[in-house]
Parts: sequence; structure tokens; C-alpha cells
Amino acid sequence: MRAQFIKRTTLAFLVSLLLASSVFAADIQVITSGAFAEALKDLAPEYEKQTSNKVIISYGSSMGAAPDSIPSRLARGEQFDVLILAAPALDGFIKSGVVQSGTRVDLVASVMGAVVKTGAPKPDISTMNGLKSALLNAKSVAYSASASGVYLSTVLFPKMGISEQMDKTGRKIYSERVASVVARGEADLGFQQVSELLPIPGVTFIGELPPEAQKTVLFSAGITSNVANLENSRDLIAFLASSKAVPIIEKAGLKPVLPVLPWSIQKHSR
Repeated sequence: MRAQFIKRTTLAFLVSLLLASSVFAADIQVITSGAFAEALKDLAPEYEKQTSNKVIISYGSSMGAAPDSIPSRLARGEQFDVLILAAPALDGFIKSGVVQSGTRVDLVASVMGAVVKTGAPKPDISTMNGLKSALLNAKSVAYSASASGVYLSTVLFPKMGISEQMDKTGRKIYSERVASVVARGEADLGFQQVSELLPIPGVTFIGELPPEAQKTVLFSAGITSNVANLENSRDLIAFLASSKAVPIIEKAGLKPVLPVLPWSIQKHSR
């Protein structure tokens, strides 16, 4: 009798543990723009090892009207718990009420660079003169339709006095990595955030833009106003902003920020 009692008690305890884990486990719906995409792909499994939560990742550009851009997907009513995208775009969602005020957490700083097709000559873009020469000599130049490309076409090209030429040879890329276009030989030069260029096969990374041309963009996380799992979403962001995430973030070509969180979660040590 005693053995049966112990067996039943043990079984009941195990069942209660399983039920408890199912109650506290959560699917966290995250959508990220391209700059943080590769880092998140590697960080999500590491986070899942430490918790019972599952990170469900979707992808879209920070801005623009492409059908798969983050603004378009949100406009269609798609729901997410966490948005990760260029900080200016996130601020727009905070202002409109899509993202909760006070939940913005800066995760990484991202810089821009360029690629050519593997085997092609590698122009020197380390100086402004070299960059200008490379742009003017290229038969076709691809750049993103999102944050980095908007900067190139509306700020840098006019500053360099080459807007007219770029109108002829420039190509804005929607819903695809710029490096993929270059790898297929459809553009001589490709410009985008470094973290979006590095993972693509078939191209050679030729360097970051020179300091005078560079624009560093913060990529930040925020929690949506219709979040389904608030505490778990905070916990995920705390992990992404912690020192544990630094090696993967740096490997992806990004610079970690390690901010002070706007809420008190100490689970993931700094």
C-alpha cells in the first residue's frame, strides 16, 4: 500500500510539474527588420534553452510599403508581442500607440557597408573620393528600400553631388537582401547594413563606408500595445540586451549597446 501511495504521489507531482510548465511557457511573437535578423536567428535558440518559452520569428523591413514590411503587416492587423527595427521607425510606432510608451530598449548599433560579386574587382571605399569613384564607375548600384537606402538616396548621394547619376544607375531593392541581388550579378555594387550583407554567399564584403559618409543606426526593441505575453516579452528583451548576447551580436557584424532596462528584470546577468 505504501509503495502504491508513493507511486501515486510521485505521478501526481510529475503531472503538476508538467501542467505548471505548460502554464508558464509562452510563444513570443517577434518581428524583426533585416539588420538584427541573423543575430536573432542565433540568439533565439540560446534563449529557449534557458526558459520554457518559444520565440516565433517573422521578418520585415523597418519602413516602406512593400507587402512584407513591418508597417504593412501591422496595417493588415498582424499581431506581434515584440518589434525589433530601426529606432526612428520604432519611435513612430510608439507615437502612434502601436508600441507601448516606455518599452523601447536599444539593442545594437549598426553601420553600413558594401559588397561586390565574388571574384569581381574590389574598389576601395575607405575614403570619400574612393567611395565616389566606385559609385560613379559602377554600371549598377543596389541599395535597400528601407532605412539604409533612404539615407543613401536622400542624404548621402545629394551631399556627394551624384544624385543625377544615381537616378540612372541606382536600384532600390524591396523584400530581398541587397547582397543577393549582387550575388546574381544584377548589380555591380550593393550597399546595406553590414549585418545584412555578411551572411549572403556569393559576394565579397569590401568594407564599411568611410566615417564622413557613415550613418550609425540604432536598432531597438519595443513591446506592442496588444501584447499577449507581457512579462515573457520583457524577459526576452532583457536577454537580447544582456552581456550573454554580446558574442553572437558581434559575430553578426553589430555593436551591442547594453542599455539600462526600463523595467527591473535581473534574470539575465549583465
